[in-house]
Amino acid sequence: MTDQNTDSERRIDTAETDGGVAEPDPSSAEPTDGESIDDESTDGTVSIAAPDIGADAAEQVQSVLESGMLADGPEVRDFESEFGAYCGTDRAVATSNGTTALHAALEGVGLEDGDAVITSPFSFVASANAIRLAGGKPVFADVDLETYTLDPADVERVLAERDDIVGLMPVHLYGLAADMDWLSELAEEHDLFVVEDACQAHGATIDGKRVGSFGDAGCFSFYPTKNMTTGEGGIVTTDRDDVADRAAGFVNHGRDVGSGGSYEHIDLGHNYRMTSMAGAIGRSQLERLPEFNRARRENAAYYDEQLADLPLETPTEPDGYRHVYHQYTIRTDDRDALAATLDEHGVDTGIYYETPIHHQPAYETVSTAAATLPNAERAAETVLSLPVHPALSERDRRTVVEAVRDHFHSQ
Repeated sequence: MTDQNTDSERRIDTAETDGGVAEPDPSSAEPTDGESIDDESTDGTVSIAAPDIGADAAEQVQSVLESGMLADGPEVRDFESEFGAYCGTDRAVATSNGTTALHAALEGVGLEDGDAVITSPFSFVASANAIRLAGGKPVFADVDLETYTLDPADVERVLAERDDIVGLMPVHLYGLAADMDWLSELAEEHDLFVVEDACQAHGATIDGKRVGSFGDAGCFSFYPTKNMTTGEGGIVTTDRDDVADRAAGFVNHGRDVGSGGSYEHIDLGHNYRMTSMAGAIGRSQLERLPEFNRARRENAAYYDEQLADLPLETPTEPDGYRHVYHQYTIRTDDRDALAATLDEHGVDTGIYYETPIHHQPAYETVSTAAATLPNAERAAETVLSLPVHPALSERDRRTVVEAVRDHFHSQ
């Protein structure tokens, strides 16, 4: 591991138990800045997201501000080391956001102009955008309608039809990992790189192995609504030194990673660096990530039980997988009317995503834009995300469930 953690008092628990993580006793968790996650909402609205930064992070940011080392300083190096250890990878490269992490990872694996990469049409547009920004061509394969992640069987179909595919970018959507066993087998068989888009899946696992450690590189976003945040930020995880070095140079104006702050630039690059303030927040948030994910899973389990008898599809968690519920996404033909009912009850919802990427105006000229991808299109018409964040109170959860049940029982 490079960039060893220099703060001996910080500990990120990397142990795995039963497909999950070794998580602290809730009674021993650090106090949050303000109300605890069990306190009841006071504004009458159940929000779709509620970032919880906490007092410790604020103190760490204040320390960085007082140090004067605000850009890409020691806190960023320590965060890289700690997050890589959490994911089980040898290296990690922090960036300014999830999109720049994806871009840097693709540069790191050596994507060249015109190279074709298979990815999901049912994701935030940044997944496919990053391929185009790196000079490649996104090629869409359909998703599995139960998991909303790339369908390996459809990836096989695309590979049989095309001979220009150089890589795969599976998206771990909503907090659930894609079928990495099957996709990794396809990648090995066809000599493809794999860049995981794990921007919504911090801590998700398959058989105890965390996302971000399956492919040649993994990418995470730390946008405020994610399972953990740095305000804005991203990171690339990898076991490959060549990928890490190229990514690190790319995010720092193409500098040689061993040259420090020199003005010798060996390649083209961008300023995609993470700030030291973001790194400080990230270190604090990473310590609390098991707590956050546990709360999300508890909220999801409550919904699973309370909504089981209704005519809608709740999220799936395949055997051996650990879902971390960035979103709790249900599926129903009555999506729009249900969303309106929830709004009347003061419950925020989200549709992620109403337009699949291959139907976006910016993708009209992409070669597979006209492809028929029925599962992605069906999902776009029927998905609805309910509040599942850690700050939900018992009353919030009851309000959500009662509103959903009232909607279907009134029909």
